[in-house]
Amino acid sequence: MPVNKDINILVVDDSLGIRLAVKKMFNKLGFENIELADDGTTALEIMKDQLFDLVVVDWSMPTMSGIEMVQEMKKSDRLKDIPALLVTADEEQETIMTALRAGINNYMKKPYESKVIIEKINQIFKFQEKQRQRNS
Repeated sequence: MPVNKDINILVVDDSLGIRLAVKKMFNKLGFENIELADDGTTALEIMKDQLFDLVVVDWSMPTMSGIEMVQEMKKSDRLKDIPALLVTADEEQETIMTALRAGINNYMKKPYESKVIIEKINQIFKFQEKQRQRNS
């Protein structure tokens, strides 16, 4: 079952060019509800006023890294259940394990590719649906 294209997505990356390119890629995939943030601190501020169905976050950012941001989300009753897709250029197994322990739901390697990102998002929501069914 493909993911609902009406979901609200927050893209967090310190590079304006990457944020705009990712938003354009999501739009081409049929997703219209895309917000952008330039770092983890800004993203958390945005999430005080608006709820998202998915956060796509870069690992390496100044001020607050993607991992630190996800850890802060997991501390919040309001934000802890929002799935996070971490994007990184690092392929080291320890990096991925650190991210999983921090609470990310999935990860992907840069550069962004529409085929890969849609697969990762579908995996996240499929897993969440299975979890809901188990808990019912």
